[in-house]
Amino acid sequence: MKRREFAIAGAAGTAAVAGLAGMGLQANAQQAPAQAVAGKDYMVLKKPASTDAPKGKAEVVEFFGYWCPHCHSFEPEFNAWLKQVPPQVVVRRVPVAFRPEMAPLQRMFYALETLGYVGLMHGRVFDAIHKQRINLMTDANILAWAAQQPELKGRFEQAYKSFGMDAKLRRANQLAMDYGIEGVPSLGVAGKFYIDGETAKGLTRGLQIATTLALQAAKG
Repeated sequence: MKRREFAIAGAAGTAAVAGLAGMGLQANAQQAPAQAVAGKDYMVLKKPASTDAPKGKAEVVEFFGYWCPHCHSFEPEFNAWLKQVPPQVVVRRVPVAFRPEMAPLQRMFYALETLGYVGLMHGRVFDAIHKQRINLMTDANILAWAAQQPELKGRFEQAYKSFGMDAKLRRANQLAMDYGIEGVPSLGVAGKFYIDGETAKGLTRGLQIATTLALQAAKG
């Protein structure tokens, strides 16, 4: 979802994207995409971005926003791809905030990550926002919602308000800037390459391109 679009997206846009995202859901993560061309199907960064991948591996970053209906629609496909990722590829998610009022949802993700509950709660947060239409754009609303989740009760608030949270948000924002993120969902690869649905002609193909580029980068 582009910066200019997020404020006006609605249920119709979500449904349309869901239909597109569902196509090719079972694509092989290691299948090399046909004729992926630098500067056309993916962008090469002018300046390398930071990466957490250890030697011999390469990182794929999913840039997303809980507020984004396109990210909600893409989540099942991304999860299916995760199950097929080769061992040389390290995957991480980075929440994006195009405006300051989106920062609470960044905090929400990192609190879940701190608790080790991203796998359990990630989809539940998306559904709360986009299916149940719950407003989770403020600290108070997020903490109230979390207090109603049995798995989070009594633990979430401390993680949400933990020392070092601001540093995580700054790092996420810096990484989004380094990759030149203009919309989500989008993918960063090995600190060198940027892919989105427009460049790759769909994120099903984008995931294939990301896997191929990451495997090449892992070889050094």
